[in-house]
Order: sequence, then C-alpha cells, then structure tokens
Amino acid sequence: SLSITACNHSQCPHTGWQVYQADVPKIPTACIAVEDAEMMARMASRGTKIVITLKMGAKTYPDADSFNTVAEIIGRKYPEQVVLVSGHLDSWDVGQGAMDDGSGAFVSWEALSIIKDLGLSPKRTLRLVLWTGEEQGGVGSSQYYQLHKVNISNFDLVMEMDSGTFMPLGLQFTGTDKARAIMKEVMMLLQPINITNLYEHGGGTDISYWIEAGVPGASLFDDIQKYFWFHHSQGDTMTVQDPTLMNLCAAVWTVVSYVIADMEEMLPR
Repeated sequence: SLSITACNHSQCPHTGWQVYQADVPKIPTACIAVEDAEMMARMASRGTKIVITLKMGAKTYPDADSFNTVAEIIGRKYPEQVVLVSGHLDSWDVGQGAMDDGSGAFVSWEALSIIKDLGLSPKRTLRLVLWTGEEQGGVGSSQYYQLHKVNISNFDLVMEMDSGTFMPLGLQFTGTDKARAIMKEVMMLLQPINITNLYEHGGGTDISYWIEAGVPGASLFDDIQKYFWFHHSQGDTMTVQDPTLMNLCAAVWTVVSYVIADMEEMLPR
C-alpha cells in the first residue's frame, strides 16, 4: 500500500512504522511524496493505467540493547519526591532527528543545566529522563514505568516535550481541578515573555502510563504549523532549530519544573 507523506516539504516522503491487525496480511507499506501522489491522481483522472515499480530498502532488524539516560538534581528537603522532565533520544534513520526529538532532549537537559548554573536547589528531586525506543512504541518509557511504579505516590509531575521547539504558546496539562488551579498560577510567572496559557490534554507517548495512573502530566504546547514539514523526514536537521525559540521553550520548561519541584506540597490528585 502507498500513502501520501505527512511531510508537506517538497519531494520529502516521511518514514515510520506500520501496525497490522492479527487477521490482516502484512503487505508492504511505503510513503510517497505529495507531488508524486498528485501526478498519479492526474494520470488516473485521464484514464491512464498506472504501473509502479517500487524499490524499498526498509528492513526490520533484531532487537538490540539500548538505555534511557537519566540525570537529576537531588531535592534538598523531599529527595524521594520527583518532578520528571523528559524527551526521547532515539529517532528514525532519515535526517538527524534534531526536531523529533532532539529538541525535547535539548530543552529538558537545558532546564536542569539552568537550575544548576543558577545555584538553585529545589525541595524535590528534579529528574531528567531521555527515553530510548520511543519511535518503536515507547519501549524505554514502558520499562521505566514498570521499574518505578512502585513509588508512584512520590511522582509529583511528569513532563514530556515531543512537538518541536517552535514558538511556545503555553503548557498542556492533565490533572485535577485543584492541580490545574495551581498550574495556572505557576504559568503567570511567565508573563514577562507572554507565555501564560494553560491548555488541556497534557501528555505524550512516554508519560502516558503515569497520567493514566493518576499522576499529573504536562507537555509543551507550541505552534506546530511547520512540524510536519520535517517530521520523520530527511528535512529533520539542525537547520530546523531556531535558537531564540529554543530559549523560550527552555524558559517555560525550566520555570514550570523548578517551581513545582520547590513547592511545599505536591500537586493535588
């Protein structure tokens, strides 16, 4: 089967993976560029018989060992309680993975770096996790959850960034009404850069397990109009990144994670 690329950059098909139902034959699936799909549509509309010769280089290799990367600033008062910030380190083989999800990894790492450079020490532990195997279905985050869910009551907030580093518009949040009220006040601290909106439906592949179990979750909400210009394609390179916008994303990520980690009480559930 052929699908039209989600990437609307010129002649830029995207990659990904195909899921099959148990009773469906596993026929090959490929993606073609928008221009090629439109050309074939014009040919078909004229009654032309279309015969396609398709050469595919995709292969499925055996599983290999890979690891999550973890760093943290230990809390000074409640070290057992955790505010988690994250992005995923893996990417598809096309492009460089700079946007998906190098940007989430960069910004999450920068949040801890800024807090450390400022000499700040939050009351709770601020933990960075850079997930492995997200593109294969959240392998690293699933195993992390299985290993740490026994301490779920100590996880205050889980945050994931996986939508690029375009202009940040606010924060998406999932949690109780009481927790949302607190998050709204926290976002007001970002008035100097005019990024104060709090939206619904915070989440992401790698933190979904925690949110489903009742832990408050947050994700960056940014202007993703250009996201699918580069997503899973050869266009996902460092040239996508805008240092000014990355700094704004880092400001949101740093302020929210630090303030929640430094509050006297955990977010209500």
